[in-house]
Amino acid sequence: MYTRILFIIFCATLIGCKKKYPNPHIEIQTKIGGIEVELYADKAPKTVAAFLSYIDSGYYRNATFYRVLNYDNQPSDASKAELIQGGIYRKKNKPLVKGIEHETTKQTGISHKDGVISLARLEPGTGSTEFFICIGDQPGFDYGGVNNPDRQGYAAFGRVVKGMNIVRTIYNRPEDDGYFDPPVYIFNIIRL
Repeated sequence: MYTRILFIIFCATLIGCKKKYPNPHIEIQTKIGGIEVELYADKAPKTVAAFLSYIDSGYYRNATFYRVLNYDNQPSDASKAELIQGGIYRKKNKPLVKGIEHETTKQTGISHKDGVISLARLEPGTGSTEFFICIGDQPGFDYGGVNNPDRQGYAAFGRVVKGMNIVRTIYNRPEDDGYFDPPVYIFNIIRL
């Protein structure tokens, strides 16, 4: 009898240790609410590993969503896009972070669809702590797309699975020439 009880406790412990998700999930915690994102570690391993290391290092404590692209705040000749951008860009005493090797959408197979999270960058390999979330489908950010002159696209690495209503609420906040006025504070980003 005693052995059976121990066996049941052991099995219950193993069940409790089972991973909740096959891919890592994180939560972007804002005053407006939480945004849960599944990170595609199986498709974009370098980008996800770097992003998780920034989370674990506490880089995103007191970060912000500071930028918005919408149809009204882009030049008339630009390929239009809709997104919110966040990170530590406006944070004082931000750490110096090395760029991540660029994983294109051609390599990963992750397209910039509604709710996809991606790294912001200038040149390939310069993306690090700044990220954006797509509002609607944004094929111009994929490999070969027209939203970056080098046509290498941006490194998509996950998708919002809960809280797109929060993303859209942030997207609709007041802005001045593409920057939220005031920025939307990110209290923290945590692993789930």
